Amino acid sequence: MSPNFPPIRACLFDMDGLLVNTEDIYTKCASIVLEKYGRPPLPWSIKAHMMGIPGSSNGDTFHNWAQLPISRAQFRQEQSEQQRLHFPKCKPLPGVEKLMADLQTAKNTDGYPVQLALATSSMRETFELKISVPATVAVIDRIPPKHRVIGDDERVKRGKPAPDIYLLALQCINETLPEGVPKITPRECLAFEDSPIGVEAGRRAGMRVVWIPHPGVLEEYVGREAEVLAGRTGMVHIGDEDQLGQPGDGWGEQLRSLEDFPYERYGIIP
Repeated sequence: MSPNFPPIRACLFDMDGLLVNTEDIYTKCASIVLEKYGRPPLPWSIKAHMMGIPGSSNGDTFHNWAQLPISRAQFRQEQSEQQRLHFPKCKPLPGVEKLMADLQTAKNTDGYPVQLALATSSMRETFELKISVPATVAVIDRIPPKHRVIGDDERVKRGKPAPDIYLLALQCINETLPEGVPKITPRECLAFEDSPIGVEAGRRAGMRVVWIPHPGVLEEYVGREAEVLAGRTGMVHIGDEDQLGQPGDGWGEQLRSLEDFPYERYGIIP
């Protein structure tokens, strides 16, 4: 049986691969450099284990597979050159623009306005590239600047799958609530993620989670969806196992996309 949850008061969003199509662009940029050095394109079997982890695009998982004849510093430089070219071409994913517009003015069934926050592992430099076009600016502008937590924020001590970035985003929301309004608890939050690592971070923060995986990611986790929703894929071991959920515990849901989001299920009135 699913727990008896309170209506959602805050929606907290990852960005890459969830709000904008930058996961495909990350793959494209890496594959351009790989091809230059006679290596195959980046496969989802490797990429799925990199998503959501800060610095993973130039980390051990990638380089142990890639076996490039250049240094990591050289790869970082060439990859960054490609990203500067291609990130400004990114666009919102299906359903994102309507969902964000709806949530910006939504209330929950207890009458509280629904708060929005961003919790992205993107570093400031690439974040700015991704929101340099009107369509992506319009999406991110739905989220108050004080509620946006970026990957290189010095207040984030540990990256995903640790819960730090989500707990900080919730703290930022609570610090801006009007006097007399009760603080929002993690149980009243809904974290939106596309990566298993991000789902784990949301679960560790004590939040309900919606997982909207890229088809390439989903293919890598066929038959393990319940483990993902419980935060139990075990890709990065950080301890604190008591923070994780159990398969089928009702705290997580998988959706095909953000189109036709089930507001009523979360006590949200758009």
